[in-house]
Order: sequence, then structure tokens, then C-alpha cells
Amino acid sequence: MFTGIVEELGTVVSREGPRLRIRCGTVLDDVEMGASIAVNGTCLTVVGWSEDCWEADVVDETYSRTCLGALSPGDPVNLERPVRLADRLGGHLVQGHVDAVGTIVDAAPDLRVTVPDRDLLRYVVEKGSITVDGVSLTVAAVHEDGFSIALIPHTAEVTTLGRKGPGDPVNLELDVVAKYVESLLEGHKP
Repeated sequence: MFTGIVEELGTVVSREGPRLRIRCGTVLDDVEMGASIAVNGTCLTVVGWSEDCWEADVVDETYSRTCLGALSPGDPVNLERPVRLADRLGGHLVQGHVDAVGTIVDAAPDLRVTVPDRDLLRYVVEKGSITVDGVSLTVAAVHEDGFSIALIPHTAEVTTLGRKGPGDPVNLELDVVAKYVESLLEGHKP
């Protein structure tokens, strides 16, 4: 479980087959084999590390459902370690399970993103939470084909979202609470 509060920007070192290697610092402070680290909102498992890099094996299923497959050496990525029970929950509950890959229409600060499956928009509400490339954000407006975010300068500066522009893909994780509520209510329909 994550919060969507990015701890640092890492840099892709290489992507060779399933093996993704990322250069970073902060998220390595307490790393161990099998630990989870979110990369652009996608929960990955640490399978190796050195003083300034870590590695994960990314399966085809993950590449096909996220925009991690578009990463190239030198690309910046948002990184976050899982929340600890003693931590403050500064963002919202984030699983690191990507629901869809959206496309940026308008860049920050008035970030607008299209959602490929309009059925998913039922989980997006004005002033609700959404995760874009692993960043916990508040929805400013919902549109027929997506949503808008009013991105503050700090978030644009310390995440990849300030570097992305029209046409760029982004990982989207919708509000898990809304999905659970809908699932529970489905069982009570007459």
C-alpha cells in the first residue's frame, strides 16, 4: 500500500527484457530483497540492488497494462516506498495497481488527461482522489473523456508530471474505495 506522495525522482538506467534497472538514492535506504517500490504508480518487486540502483523483473502483463514499456534509459520516474503503519497518510490509499493508461491532453499546471475506457470515469469524481503516474492528486473537474487536475508548482517540480506534455502516456489508478463500494453494492441489487 502506498500514499501517492513521491519520495524521489529516479532515472531509468536500462530495460533489458523483463529486467528494469533504476538509479536512485532515497528509496534504497532500507531496501531488501522482495521489497515493493512503486515506479510511476506501478508496484514492482526488488530483485537486486547496488549502492545507487535497484532492479525489478517486469512481466509482460505489467508492460501491457502500464506505460512502463515506453521507458528508455535516461527517463525520469516517480518512486515511492510502501507506507508504514506509523506513517502519516499524506495522499490517499494507493495500491500500485494500474487501472488504465491515460493520455495527457494539456500539460501542467492545468493538467488534463483522457481516460481510454469511459466506463472507468464512474470512479472519478470532482474533488476526489486519483493517482497519475503514482502521484496522489485531487480531481478539479471531470470531463466526458477524462479529467483535469490543478497541479501546484511544487508537485510539477518534484515529479515527472511537470516534464510531460500533450500525447504523453500516464499510468492511472482510480480510487480503490469507490471500486470496493461498487462491488459490495452489486451484491445487494434487487
